Amino acid sequence: MWLIAAVFSSLFAGLTSILAKCGIRKTDSDIATAVRTIVVLIFSWIMVGVVGSFSTIGDIAPRSLVFLILSGFATGASWMCYFKALSMADVNKVVPIDKSSTVLTVLLAIILFGETNNLPVKLIGTALIGCGVLLMIEKKQTDGEQKEERGWMIYAVLAAVFAAMTSILGKVGIDGVESNLGTAIRTIVVLIMAWAIVIMKGKTSQAKSIDKRELVFICLSGLATGASWLCYYYAIQHGIVSVVVPIDKLSILVSIGFSYIVFKERLSKKAAVGLAMMVLGTLGMALFA
Repeated sequence: MWLIAAVFSSLFAGLTSILAKCGIRKTDSDIATAVRTIVVLIFSWIMVGVVGSFSTIGDIAPRSLVFLILSGFATGASWMCYFKALSMADVNKVVPIDKSSTVLTVLLAIILFGETNNLPVKLIGTALIGCGVLLMIEKKQTDGEQKEERGWMIYAVLAAVFAAMTSILGKVGIDGVESNLGTAIRTIVVLIMAWAIVIMKGKTSQAKSIDKRELVFICLSGLATGASWLCYYYAIQHGIVSVVVPIDKLSILVSIGFSYIVFKERLSKKAAVGLAMMVLGTLGMALFA
Protein backbone atom coordinates (compact mmCIF):
# COMPACT_ATOMS: atom_id res chain seq x y z
CA MET A 1 0.00 0.00 0.00
CA TRP A 2 2.79 2.45 0.79
CA LEU A 3 4.30 1.88 -2.67
CA ILE A 4 0.93 2.60 -4.30
CA ALA A 5 0.58 5.71 -2.15
CA ALA A 6 4.05 6.88 -3.27
CA VAL A 7 3.05 6.48 -6.94
CA PHE A 8 -0.13 8.52 -6.47
CA SER A 9 1.87 11.13 -4.57
CA SER A 10 4.09 11.44 -7.63
CA LEU A 11 1.15 11.86 -10.02
CA PHE A 12 -0.54 14.55 -7.93
CA ALA A 13 2.77 16.38 -7.32
CA GLY A 14 3.37 16.51 -11.07
CA LEU A 15 -0.05 18.06 -11.65
CA THR A 16 0.62 20.59 -8.87
CA SER A 17 3.48 22.23 -10.79
CA ILE A 18 1.45 22.68 -13.98
CA LEU A 19 -1.68 23.96 -12.25
CA ALA A 20 0.39 26.32 -10.11
CA LYS A 21 2.23 27.69 -13.16
CA CYS A 22 -1.16 28.45 -14.76
CA GLY A 23 -2.17 30.30 -11.60
CA ILE A 24 0.84 32.61 -11.23
CA ARG A 25 1.12 34.24 -14.65
CA LYS A 26 -0.38 37.46 -13.28
CA THR A 27 -0.78 36.62 -9.58
CA ASP A 28 2.08 37.26 -7.15
CA SER A 29 3.70 33.96 -6.11
CA ASP A 30 3.47 34.74 -2.36
CA ILE A 31 -0.26 35.48 -2.67
CA ALA A 32 -0.81 32.31 -4.70
CA THR A 33 1.04 30.22 -2.11
CA ALA A 34 -0.99 31.67 0.76
CA VAL A 35 -4.32 31.12 -1.01
CA ARG A 36 -3.57 27.57 -2.12
CA THR A 37 -2.48 26.68 1.42
CA ILE A 38 -6.02 27.48 2.59
CA VAL A 39 -7.30 24.88 0.12
CA VAL A 40 -4.73 22.31 1.29
CA LEU A 41 -5.66 22.96 4.94
CA ILE A 42 -9.39 22.48 4.31
CA PHE A 43 -8.75 19.34 2.27
CA SER A 44 -6.42 17.81 4.87
CA TRP A 45 -8.80 18.41 7.81
CA ILE A 46 -11.69 16.95 5.81
CA MET A 47 -9.58 13.80 5.44
CA VAL A 48 -8.91 13.81 9.20
CA GLY A 49 -12.67 13.84 9.72
CA VAL A 50 -13.16 11.04 7.19
CA VAL A 51 -10.66 8.69 8.84
CA GLY A 52 -11.75 9.78 12.35
CA SER A 53 -8.30 10.55 13.71
CA PHE A 54 -9.10 13.93 15.29
CA SER A 55 -9.67 12.31 18.70
CA THR A 56 -6.03 11.15 18.74
CA ILE A 57 -4.60 14.66 18.62
CA GLY A 58 -4.15 14.68 22.39
CA ASP A 59 -2.02 11.53 22.19
CA ILE A 60 0.68 13.11 20.01
CA ALA A 61 4.04 13.06 21.78
CA PRO A 62 5.69 16.49 22.29
CA ARG A 63 8.72 15.34 20.24
CA SER A 64 6.54 14.37 17.29
CA LEU A 65 4.65 17.67 17.50
CA VAL A 66 7.89 19.68 17.47
CA PHE A 67 9.16 17.87 14.38
CA LEU A 68 5.79 18.22 12.61
CA ILE A 69 5.95 21.97 13.23
CA LEU A 70 9.56 22.16 12.00
CA SER A 71 8.52 20.15 8.93
CA GLY A 72 5.75 22.68 8.34
CA PHE A 73 8.22 25.58 8.45
CA ALA A 74 10.52 23.76 6.01
CA THR A 75 7.56 23.11 3.70
CA GLY A 76 6.50 26.75 3.81
CA ALA A 77 10.02 27.91 2.96
CA SER A 78 10.26 25.36 0.14
CA TRP A 79 6.93 26.45 -1.32
CA MET A 80 7.83 30.13 -1.24
CA CYS A 81 11.09 29.51 -3.05
CA TYR A 82 9.60 27.01 -5.51
CA PHE A 83 6.71 29.15 -6.68
CA LYS A 84 8.93 32.22 -6.88
CA ALA A 85 11.24 30.24 -9.18
CA LEU A 86 8.25 29.02 -11.24
CA SER A 87 7.09 32.61 -11.70
CA MET A 88 10.53 33.51 -13.09
CA ALA A 89 11.39 30.52 -15.31
CA ASP A 90 9.99 27.60 -17.31
CA VAL A 91 8.62 24.52 -15.57
CA ASN A 92 11.16 22.24 -17.25
CA LYS A 93 13.99 24.33 -15.77
CA VAL A 94 12.72 24.72 -12.21
CA VAL A 95 11.32 21.23 -11.61
CA PRO A 96 14.59 19.28 -12.20
CA ILE A 97 16.47 21.38 -9.66
CA ASP A 98 13.65 21.05 -7.15
CA LYS A 99 13.63 17.28 -7.64
CA SER A 100 17.36 17.17 -6.89
CA SER A 101 16.26 17.25 -3.25
CA THR A 102 16.16 13.46 -3.72
CA VAL A 103 19.96 13.40 -3.49
CA LEU A 104 20.11 15.22 -0.18
CA THR A 105 17.11 13.34 1.24
CA VAL A 106 18.53 9.90 0.42
CA LEU A 107 21.93 10.77 1.87
CA LEU A 108 20.33 12.10 5.06
CA ALA A 109 18.10 9.00 5.31
CA ILE A 110 21.21 6.80 5.06
CA ILE A 111 23.02 8.78 7.76
CA LEU A 112 20.13 9.50 10.15
CA PHE A 113 17.87 6.46 9.73
CA GLY A 114 20.50 3.86 8.82
CA GLU A 115 18.76 2.96 5.54
CA THR A 116 21.84 1.25 4.12
CA ASN A 117 20.18 -1.72 2.40
CA ASN A 118 21.51 -1.98 -1.17
CA LEU A 119 23.72 1.03 -0.48
CA PRO A 120 25.65 0.84 -3.82
CA VAL A 121 22.36 1.11 -5.75
CA LYS A 122 21.32 4.17 -3.75
CA LEU A 123 24.66 5.90 -4.21
CA ILE A 124 24.74 5.20 -7.95
CA GLY A 125 21.14 6.39 -8.24
CA THR A 126 21.85 9.65 -6.41
CA ALA A 127 24.91 10.22 -8.60
CA LEU A 128 22.83 9.74 -11.77
CA ILE A 129 20.18 12.15 -10.49
CA GLY A 130 22.81 14.75 -9.61
CA CYS A 131 24.45 14.50 -13.05
CA GLY A 132 21.03 14.62 -14.72
CA VAL A 133 20.15 17.85 -12.90
CA LEU A 134 23.40 19.46 -14.07
CA LEU A 135 22.67 18.49 -17.68
CA MET A 136 19.13 19.90 -17.47
CA ILE A 137 20.32 23.33 -16.34
CA GLU A 138 20.42 25.42 -19.52
CA LYS A 139 23.18 28.03 -19.71
CA LYS A 140 22.38 31.54 -20.91
CA GLN A 141 24.64 33.65 -23.08
CA THR A 142 24.00 37.30 -22.34
CA ASP A 143 24.84 39.06 -19.08
CA GLY A 144 21.20 40.00 -18.53
CA GLU A 145 20.02 36.43 -19.05
CA GLN A 146 22.76 35.10 -16.77
CA LYS A 147 21.63 37.46 -14.01
CA GLU A 148 18.01 36.39 -14.49
CA GLU A 149 19.04 32.72 -14.44
CA ARG A 150 20.94 33.12 -11.19
CA GLY A 151 17.82 34.62 -9.64
CA TRP A 152 15.41 31.77 -10.34
CA MET A 153 18.11 29.16 -9.84
CA ILE A 154 18.87 30.35 -6.31
CA TYR A 155 15.19 30.05 -5.43
CA ALA A 156 14.99 26.59 -7.04
CA VAL A 157 18.06 25.34 -5.12
CA LEU A 158 16.68 26.67 -1.84
CA ALA A 159 13.35 24.97 -2.61
CA ALA A 160 15.21 21.67 -3.03
CA VAL A 161 17.14 22.06 0.24
CA PHE A 162 14.01 22.89 2.24
CA ALA A 163 12.11 20.03 0.52
CA ALA A 164 14.78 17.58 1.70
CA MET A 165 14.51 18.95 5.24
CA THR A 166 10.72 18.56 5.01
CA SER A 167 10.98 14.84 4.26
CA ILE A 168 13.46 14.11 7.04
CA LEU A 169 11.68 16.18 9.68
CA GLY A 170 8.33 14.78 8.54
CA LYS A 171 9.56 11.19 8.90
CA VAL A 172 10.49 11.85 12.53
CA GLY A 173 7.36 13.85 13.29
CA ILE A 174 4.92 11.39 11.75
CA ASP A 175 6.17 8.54 13.97
CA GLY A 176 3.20 7.33 16.04
CA VAL A 177 0.86 9.92 14.46
CA GLU A 178 -1.95 9.11 12.02
CA SER A 179 -0.61 10.38 8.66
CA ASN A 180 -3.69 12.47 7.74
CA LEU A 181 -3.63 14.18 11.14
CA GLY A 182 0.09 14.83 10.86
CA THR A 183 -0.40 16.40 7.43
CA ALA A 184 -3.22 18.61 8.73
CA ILE A 185 -1.19 19.84 11.70
CA ARG A 186 1.84 20.78 9.63
CA THR A 187 -0.39 22.53 7.08
CA ILE A 188 -1.53 24.92 9.84
CA VAL A 189 2.11 25.92 10.26
CA VAL A 190 2.52 26.42 6.50
CA LEU A 191 -0.63 28.57 6.37
CA ILE A 192 0.51 30.82 9.23
CA MET A 193 3.96 31.18 7.66
CA ALA A 194 2.57 31.92 4.17
CA TRP A 195 0.19 34.65 5.33
CA ALA A 196 2.77 36.14 7.69
CA ILE A 197 5.08 36.66 4.70
CA VAL A 198 2.23 38.20 2.67
CA ILE A 199 1.44 40.61 5.52
CA MET A 200 5.11 41.51 6.14
CA LYS A 201 5.56 42.31 2.44
CA GLY A 202 2.38 44.41 2.41
CA LYS A 203 0.67 42.35 -0.27
CA THR A 204 -2.66 41.64 1.46
CA SER A 205 -4.55 44.02 -0.82
CA GLN A 206 -3.50 41.96 -3.84
CA ALA A 207 -5.39 38.95 -2.49
CA LYS A 208 -8.67 40.72 -3.24
CA SER A 209 -7.91 41.26 -6.91
CA ILE A 210 -6.72 37.83 -8.06
CA ASP A 211 -7.73 37.00 -11.62
CA LYS A 212 -10.71 34.62 -11.39
CA ARG A 213 -9.30 32.18 -13.92
CA GLU A 214 -5.97 32.04 -12.11
CA LEU A 215 -7.79 31.63 -8.79
CA VAL A 216 -9.38 28.44 -10.15
CA PHE A 217 -5.98 27.06 -11.10
CA ILE A 218 -4.51 28.05 -7.72
CA CYS A 219 -7.32 26.20 -5.92
CA LEU A 220 -6.93 23.14 -8.16
CA SER A 221 -3.21 23.24 -7.43
CA GLY A 222 -4.03 23.26 -3.72
CA LEU A 223 -6.26 20.20 -4.11
CA ALA A 224 -3.52 18.38 -6.03
CA THR A 225 -1.00 19.30 -3.34
CA GLY A 226 -3.30 18.10 -0.57
CA ALA A 227 -3.84 14.77 -2.31
CA SER A 228 -0.09 14.42 -2.93
CA TRP A 229 0.73 15.17 0.70
CA LEU A 230 -1.77 12.68 2.09
CA CYS A 231 -0.35 9.92 -0.10
CA TYR A 232 3.25 10.95 0.54
CA TYR A 233 3.12 11.05 4.32
CA TYR A 234 1.23 7.78 4.45
CA ALA A 235 4.03 6.31 2.33
CA ILE A 236 6.94 7.64 4.40
CA GLN A 237 5.19 6.63 7.64
CA HIS A 238 4.75 3.03 6.54
CA GLY A 239 7.58 2.69 4.04
CA ILE A 240 11.28 3.36 3.50
CA VAL A 241 12.17 7.05 3.03
CA SER A 242 15.03 6.35 0.60
CA VAL A 243 12.59 4.40 -1.62
CA VAL A 244 9.48 6.59 -1.25
CA VAL A 245 11.26 9.86 -2.06
CA PRO A 246 12.68 8.68 -5.43
CA ILE A 247 9.25 7.37 -6.49
CA ASP A 248 7.65 10.66 -5.48
CA LYS A 249 10.22 12.57 -7.54
CA LEU A 250 9.15 10.73 -10.70
CA SER A 251 6.52 13.48 -10.80
CA ILE A 252 9.11 15.26 -12.94
CA LEU A 253 7.85 13.18 -15.90
CA VAL A 254 4.30 14.39 -15.33
CA SER A 255 5.41 18.02 -14.93
CA ILE A 256 7.66 18.10 -17.99
CA GLY A 257 5.16 16.15 -20.09
CA PHE A 258 2.39 18.62 -19.33
CA SER A 259 4.75 21.60 -19.71
CA TYR A 260 5.35 20.44 -23.29
CA ILE A 261 1.62 20.04 -23.98
CA VAL A 262 0.35 23.14 -22.15
CA PHE A 263 3.21 25.64 -22.38
CA LYS A 264 5.06 24.27 -25.45
CA GLU A 265 8.28 24.11 -23.41
CA ARG A 266 10.71 21.83 -25.24
CA LEU A 267 13.82 20.14 -23.87
CA SER A 268 17.17 20.40 -25.61
CA LYS A 269 19.00 17.17 -26.44
CA LYS A 270 21.33 17.69 -23.49
CA ALA A 271 18.40 18.32 -21.14
CA ALA A 272 16.64 15.21 -22.47
CA VAL A 273 19.73 13.13 -21.66
CA GLY A 274 19.73 14.67 -18.19
CA LEU A 275 16.07 13.79 -17.71
CA ALA A 276 16.77 10.21 -18.78
CA MET A 277 19.61 9.99 -16.22
CA MET A 278 17.36 11.35 -13.48
CA VAL A 279 14.61 8.86 -14.31
CA LEU A 280 17.09 5.97 -14.54
CA GLY A 281 18.62 6.83 -11.18
CA THR A 282 15.20 7.26 -9.61
CA LEU A 283 13.84 3.99 -10.97
CA GLY A 284 17.00 2.18 -9.88
CA MET A 285 16.55 3.31 -6.29
CA ALA A 286 12.81 2.69 -6.31
CA LEU A 287 13.05 -0.82 -7.74
CA PHE A 288 16.27 -2.17 -6.22
CA ALA A 289 16.93 -0.12 -3.07
